[in-house]
Amino acid sequence: MYALYITHPQVRIDPAVPVPDWGLSDVGAARARLAAERPWARELGLIVSSGERKAIETAAILASASGAAVETIEAMHENDRSATGFLAPPEFEAAADWFFAHPEESFKGWERAIDAQRRIVCEVEAVLARHDPQVPIAFVGHGGVGTLLKCHLQRKPIARQGDQPGGGGNLFGFDLAKRVVSCDWTPMEDWQGWA
Repeated sequence: MYALYITHPQVRIDPAVPVPDWGLSDVGAARARLAAERPWARELGLIVSSGERKAIETAAILASASGAAVETIEAMHENDRSATGFLAPPEFEAAADWFFAHPEESFKGWERAIDAQRRIVCEVEAVLARHDPQVPIAFVGHGGVGTLLKCHLQRKPIARQGDQPGGGGNLFGFDLAKRVVSCDWTPMEDWQGWA
């Protein structure tokens, strides 16, 4: 059986609002609704979301397709970037490049990549340890920690080369028994599931 890690799609960017409180934009919500129409979404037995609003909104839309329970785990949040607050897109992309290139160092007070990776891997493994491996599961979260999880599952060093395409709203899949990535980043509304 499989697990999916799904990143929230586009959000309403508001520099006056803390990033964890940003919700989905109209485009992001429409993409999540389209993904919820796919057969794989109806197969999900459990959806585990980060505690950030954009992830919770994405999880709720996906759960509407299957009736799956949604569990929220605060510790599955994105890498902590609160030390710098909002960064405009070009500045943020440069900071993210640095974050992945220097995993054992902190970018201006950000959570270090190695710490964020340890956190997301521990949270996912704790859920899977109590989850029925015969039931498809989705984790809904964020691009940064999702990439760190994917690097771990692929047994590769932390690097931004494994990052999702721009815009968010992508997923990768992994085998529950082997913990091996079996589907690379794919827009969630385009993925057709396993044959």
